[in-house]
Amino acid sequence: MTRGRVDTPVGPRTPLEPGRRRRFAELTGSWRAALRIARRESRRARRRTALVLAMIALPVLVLTFLAASYDMAELTPQEQLDRRLGVADAELRWFADTPVVQDEWGDTWYPRDGGQSAMGRPTTADEVTALLGPGSRVTEIRAGSPVTVRGPRGDETLQAWILDLTDPLARGLVRFRSGRAPQQPGEVALSPTALRRLDGRLGEAVPTADRTRTYTVVGVVEFPDDLGPVIALHPAAVGRADAQPDSRWLIDVPGSVDAAMVARLNERGVVVARRHVPASTTSSRSFIGYVGPANTSDLSTMVLIAGLGLLEVVLLVGPAFAVGVRRRRRDLALVAVAGGDAAHLRRVVLADGVVLGVLGAAAGLLLGVGAAFAGRPIMEQYVFGARFGGYRCWPLALVVLGGVAVLAGVLAALAPAWTAARQDVMAGLAGRRTPPPPRARALVIGLTLVVGGAAFGASRTSPAVILTGLILGELGLVCCTPTLIGGLARLGRVLPPAPRIALRDASRNRAAAAPAICAVMAAVAGSVALGGYLASDAVRDARTYQPLLPTGHVLVNRDDATLRPEPTLEQVSTAAREHLGASAVALVQATACPSADGPASYCSVVPELPPDRVCPFLPGDNLSASQRRQALADPRCRDRAADYFGSYVQTLVDDGSALPLLTGADPAVTTAATAVLRAGGVVVTDPRYLHDGLVTVQVNEVRAGRDEATTTRRDLTGYALAPTSGQPRLLLSASAARQLALKPVSNGWVVDTPTPPSQRRQDRFTADLRAFGTFSVQVEQGAAPRDDSPLLLLLAAAAGVITMGAAGIATALAAAEGRAELSTLAAVGAAPAVRRLLAICQAGVIAGLGSVLGIVAGLGTAAIVLFSANREYATAWPAREAYPYLVPWPALGVLVLVPVVAMLGAGLFTRAGLPIERRLD
Repeated sequence: MTRGRVDTPVGPRTPLEPGRRRRFAELTGSWRAALRIARRESRRARRRTALVLAMIALPVLVLTFLAASYDMAELTPQEQLDRRLGVADAELRWFADTPVVQDEWGDTWYPRDGGQSAMGRPTTADEVTALLGPGSRVTEIRAGSPVTVRGPRGDETLQAWILDLTDPLARGLVRFRSGRAPQQPGEVALSPTALRRLDGRLGEAVPTADRTRTYTVVGVVEFPDDLGPVIALHPAAVGRADAQPDSRWLIDVPGSVDAAMVARLNERGVVVARRHVPASTTSSRSFIGYVGPANTSDLSTMVLIAGLGLLEVVLLVGPAFAVGVRRRRRDLALVAVAGGDAAHLRRVVLADGVVLGVLGAAAGLLLGVGAAFAGRPIMEQYVFGARFGGYRCWPLALVVLGGVAVLAGVLAALAPAWTAARQDVMAGLAGRRTPPPPRARALVIGLTLVVGGAAFGASRTSPAVILTGLILGELGLVCCTPTLIGGLARLGRVLPPAPRIALRDASRNRAAAAPAICAVMAAVAGSVALGGYLASDAVRDARTYQPLLPTGHVLVNRDDATLRPEPTLEQVSTAAREHLGASAVALVQATACPSADGPASYCSVVPELPPDRVCPFLPGDNLSASQRRQALADPRCRDRAADYFGSYVQTLVDDGSALPLLTGADPAVTTAATAVLRAGGVVVTDPRYLHDGLVTVQVNEVRAGRDEATTTRRDLTGYALAPTSGQPRLLLSASAARQLALKPVSNGWVVDTPTPPSQRRQDRFTADLRAFGTFSVQVEQGAAPRDDSPLLLLLAAAAGVITMGAAGIATALAAAEGRAELSTLAAVGAAPAVRRLLAICQAGVIAGLGSVLGIVAGLGTAAIVLFSANREYATAWPAREAYPYLVPWPALGVLVLVPVVAMLGAGLFTRAGLPIERRLD
């Protein structure tokens, strides 16, 4: 023993570490060799490589374009401040006359003492300047009400901004395209979009729709936050009688706006957004952000939809890898002879997926980012309606997209890799093809996944659950498809030569045919399932729709609260008869609560249900299952109008003139109801409110400056109509309104038209009344189901494109693979047209079988979704209308024609001549 050292006994060294290093070195060396082989193969089979790269890169390109565009459109906090401030030092918003607390950016605030004390008067520039001290400059920016002007194609509504563009502080918010800033009340500047809509030029006059004012266009300006139709008005053109909640002040102060100034302004009720913010608060946008329950559900739904898209890409790319494995079976056999085991063969094929996935991801990312940068002006103008921030491309999203692209390539090569690892080495060396034996295990797994996916998708109505069940079902059908192809091939013995050969080739090349068929099936299934749901939902909406008025009737309201006089009933009737073809017009009057000491801040007039007719449950209550059953069984809780419109009852004053136009009741019934109104009674459209010939009317009033409510009840002689069109209504006679201390106020007009008027006739009608202000027209179109045919046809067209693409890819690959069989056919005397007929049959097998499976799977998926929703609705309260089960026939018609089009396309693009080759031995 050496002095000063303690020897610790050491046991024998185990060969574990050297063994691990050796296996790791073997693994890395094997993958390096496989990647080199894959790179060489991608150069040798350039057409197949280009096909795979296109199918992988195209979705990556589209998603990269969207991700980069979204990232540029999402402004950072500093960019938002720069856009809000322009060249100013800060932005002030005077919200209250008590101290407030705000965040660093000036986006949110609340009263410091917990109260709510808003400004009741407009602020002036002198007041704001007095807060800031000497040497400060301020300018006000206001969002005005939309301005309606006359255009060459009718009235155009422009968003108005009120600011002094001659002030450098305000000028920094816009970009001048041409002209100058407005300097007088009659001068305006228009955005380029507004100028195009008006077909105007600088110096032209633009009249308002009511012809009361005319503006002169002196400039063309662009607001970066709003690229739509905008008009910039001079501050002198619009008065400031009231406090403006959207008013903000841009300031320029000597020095900088520091925290002390912000605190001093907060004490006066002013919220400040300053340019220089501490670095600790300038956090960038997070990709995930706060993940709550709703966000988690949305995120899971997005992930599952992305999974469906990934599955579609894998199924489309899979045939190319399968054909590549078949063409390289001799090379793979040589690898096995040289000592390679099944794992080495799998790595060789999987390396193809890695190499092509990386190349496809790189191409898609580069092209997508370039397209996003090049297409930025188009996206700004026509999609987002605002200018983007800086040029950026969301690196995290691009990394995820690149990883998904590589994963798609690996998954597409996975099944061919397992097939290559199980091939017969001697057959591969001899160049013979050995069709894979049927595997009962795959069929059992597939059927299990189909049944399990259907059961899981029907268990709940959550989108994530339904999509998970759909994915499981599609994976099950993918497992079952090879067995189905083998069964069809055996049935093809009774067919003519061309379809028999097509079925035989599909059976022999199941690794290539099955993914193509499954890709068609997935696209068609999704289109049919969504189409079936939309068709059923449209009919359900039509059944549950409660019209506001009888079909074809029109409700006219005046929008602007101007000082101009209201049109008389005769004037409205004349315009309605001329432009709407009206047969009757009646004045609609609402109720108001006058008081001696000022107007009431809140007033409601409603009929009161007798206590024995009130449902003991409320729709917003969190009811248990037993309580829901009680509510469904209780006749007091069955009121579809209340379920649709809620507890709101519209109260009007009428003498019987508007009654038939509002309700559409029978003439005999309206005559009796009119007699009650003229006798001083009331009419209700819900018989539950009538008890012993009386209706209890309740008036709730909260007067200004008082916190307590005043409630008045009175029993009035009543008449109940049977359930009619529209929401529940209470019609008071003038005498009943006086008894309740109410006064009638005009609330519009109701018009009886034979048919719903077109938009052009409505525009002419409102233009005729333009001298009295602007009017809105509400036409009751009835409960016709919405027309989803364009959307259904679009879905079917998308599925058709995928179907024809899959059929074309599979047919081309089969033609390239079957060149030897074509030479044999030529040698035995087959006609040249056999090649074209064979291509037609091969496309028919892929497109036809995939479409049939997709239609069956789509109809089954729609049935499961609707069954799950109806099962939940059966125990819900308020009661909900069940979904009917409908077949989307327009979509099915298109999808039935798609295989025919794919077959015709295959025949059109296939040469008729058979190849003649001479084999040299």
